[in-house]
Amino acid sequence: MSEGSGGGSLAFGQVVIGPPGSGKTTYCRAMREFLRRLGRSVAVVNLDPANEALPWPCALDIGQLVTLPDVMASLGLGPNGGLLYCMEYLEANADWLRDGLRGLAGHYVLFDCPGQVELYTHHEALKNVFGHLAKWNFRLAAVHLVDSHYCTDPGKFISVLCTSLSTMLHVELPHVNVLSKMDLIEQYGKLAFNLDYYTEVLDLSYLVDHLASDPFFRKFRRLNEKLVEVIEDYSLVSFVPLNVQDKQSMRQVMQAVDKANGYSFGDQEQRSLEALMSAAVGADFHFSSTLAVQEKYVQSQDKAVEEEVMDL
Repeated sequence: MSEGSGGGSLAFGQVVIGPPGSGKTTYCRAMREFLRRLGRSVAVVNLDPANEALPWPCALDIGQLVTLPDVMASLGLGPNGGLLYCMEYLEANADWLRDGLRGLAGHYVLFDCPGQVELYTHHEALKNVFGHLAKWNFRLAAVHLVDSHYCTDPGKFISVLCTSLSTMLHVELPHVNVLSKMDLIEQYGKLAFNLDYYTEVLDLSYLVDHLASDPFFRKFRRLNEKLVEVIEDYSLVSFVPLNVQDKQSMRQVMQAVDKANGYSFGDQEQRSLEALMSAAVGADFHFSSTLAVQEKYVQSQDKAVEEEVMDL
């Protein structure tokens, strides 16, 4: 990889971003194994200085450059300020990152990023690091993970939409928004609408009406209407549902990301994918589409209602 876009071979990858607890490290592990089974040479780069318990050895770890505990202890900063400093330190020492990535030529790279939201909404350091990667001939897509349980709370879902939109506009990378942990969504309560309403971000006025039924949110109706108008005017946000335990779900996310970053796999990888998917037909999880996820969710809700009726 060489400085500037004019020389050197292209490299492809994903920057995995999202709030704390959204499943970024779990996603990196699952996507790494999925892509390896397709024949890709995959490397994971940890850019989270607070992530000290990685489930596998990384090809490159920011902990070799700077760690959050050291910054907090030496500068007297809290976790948030310390993390911002770490990212600014990484930006100032971009040569360290470039030198480490040179040893990963020919690899598809997954960048496991920190979970602090302001890094992706208004702070410049990590955005500038992504800009350096582009100059080094990396073609990246941002995979923004959002915990699917936010769909069960209309107020939180509107907040997630605003955060996702702000992130897309600030990071300035091809973007794939992902609703993670779809296999756990039924544990968080009943959805007000079908799941495709949330993944496709359909007419949000219904969501505002649903919020208005809550006495607390009723007085903020005008504010919610204006927020919804901003989201719909840009018309950029949509989501891909993900269950990392299901191969079909992983394939859908992989194909969305490959389309976003321009990666084009060959015939051999296509045959590997077909073989892998044919072996997944008998899997216990069948989240092959948004409809399948919704069907399982509805069935579980119906069963719960039946059990309540029987108890009465």
